Amino acid sequence: MKSLLLRPVISLTLILVFLGMPLSVFAQSPERETELRSLIDGKAKSIADLEAEIEKYQGELKQIGTQKQSLQNEIKSLDITRKKLVADISVTENKISKTSYELEALSIDIKDKETRMDAGREAVAQGLRIIDSYDQASFTERFLAADDFSTVWNDVVVIQDIQEGLHAHIASLGEIKTGLEDRQTESLKIKTQLTQLRNQLANQKKVVEYNTQQKNKLLATTKNNEANYQKLLKEKTALKNAFEDELLSFESELRLITDPSKIPEAHAGALNWPLETIFVTQYFGNTAFAKANPQAYNGQGHNGIDFRASIGTPIKSAKSGEVTGTGDTDAVCAGASYGKWVLIKHDNGLSTLYAHLSVIGVSAGDSVSTGSVIGYSGNTGYSTGPHLHFTVYATQGVQIADRRSRVCGGTYRMPIADLRGYLNPLSYLPPISQ
Repeated sequence: MKSLLLRPVISLTLILVFLGMPLSVFAQSPERETELRSLIDGKAKSIADLEAEIEKYQGELKQIGTQKQSLQNEIKSLDITRKKLVADISVTENKISKTSYELEALSIDIKDKETRMDAGREAVAQGLRIIDSYDQASFTERFLAADDFSTVWNDVVVIQDIQEGLHAHIASLGEIKTGLEDRQTESLKIKTQLTQLRNQLANQKKVVEYNTQQKNKLLATTKNNEANYQKLLKEKTALKNAFEDELLSFESELRLITDPSKIPEAHAGALNWPLETIFVTQYFGNTAFAKANPQAYNGQGHNGIDFRASIGTPIKSAKSGEVTGTGDTDAVCAGASYGKWVLIKHDNGLSTLYAHLSVIGVSAGDSVSTGSVIGYSGNTGYSTGPHLHFTVYATQGVQIADRRSRVCGGTYRMPIADLRGYLNPLSYLPPISQ
């Protein structure tokens, strides 16, 4: 009996020391964590510097947009846009590096917490085993078997200390477990963000290619001559007018809306803004601009709203929904209509169209969340300058169709709508502040 009781006494002393150590002493890799924090801060500064550079380019593009449309101004705009796009790519690359460092730091923290959990569990298990072994003999048996009565009393005190240490360790383990679960959730979010950034980088590189193609095509078509450029503008406007007349004639006969009473009621905030920065350049309906430019609007007004958006600006879904379809009218009727477009159906009876894109980032059937990037702004289709055209439809009044065009001599694919299905976007967007 005496020898059996002596062995736990040694373990008692060791486990008491172990339980007295805070679990934080098991943290690892403090040097790497410090290094990672420095790297993260460095990338954050680089991002801030690049964003300031991009803001400068945006100001230059805005100024050019107020000037007369000319070959020289368009080339200058394309050149500045390229600089901005290169800076955009650098921002994304720095964000990828920063996010990777954050993920590594998070992985170290998760590993540390797992190590502390394992150490804590072992300490608790050892303490429970010792208490259990002491519980096998009664206090009377231990008292009678001891050579020194004070040893028995000391063991009782030590057992009480171990019990208190166990309570503290178990509480600490609970906190570590909660922290570990939070960090694991955060890690999943960062991994998702990293994937999104890599996709964004790939699309931004496509936008640069698009911008280069635009400039090369412009120079080749006009032979770098202003007179040729102005002639090109007139031809483009004439083609657009003919195409719009043809489309209007067809849409005027559509009867897609079967129940007008179910057209969604106007509700500010039913949709979100499709851009981070909002500046409306053309409103919906028979606006003053539309009336002053009947050659462009055929007296029918504007079927959406236009936002200022330099080439490569991320375009966001105005609400969660499903991508009904995407397309590019330039493939058949270059410069006459929407160019590259995306149509999204939402669950509130509305559908939204995003047109004149440079790059499309989604496919038909994709589910998108509110604010997710679906593409990048451009100057495709009939556009007198880079911008986003945004149309809101009553979903029951719009469909995607393949139509044979006499004007363009081919079959184009694009959204077509019952004229009653066009809705004023500002009736569903948040209040405008400009």
